[in-house]
Amino acid sequence: MEPQICVICERELGDKNISKHHLIPKSKGGSKSETILIHNICHQKIHSTFSEKELKDTYHTVEILKQSEEIKKFIHWVANKDSSFYQRNRRRKRK
Repeated sequence: MEPQICVICERELGDKNISKHHLIPKSKGGSKSETILIHNICHQKIHSTFSEKELKDTYHTVEILKQSEEIKKFIHWVANKDSSFYQRNRRRKRK
């Protein structure tokens, strides 16, 4: 069986510190929207970088998320970390 890969950072998911991200936030009508499995640290980075409104209106696909300069920098930083690596991100924007 091939290992699962995080669609944000493209590292192996492993078996801990994984979460499900709604591409359209549940609070903005996305409770039945597409979800992706990603590392907790990637999930936290998304929510610490973008407001719920920004996620709904602009950053609602993996491709668009990964084009963001802030996410590009994060992916470069996290690239060589172990798949189970986790630390909290500071929240930059409010919902």
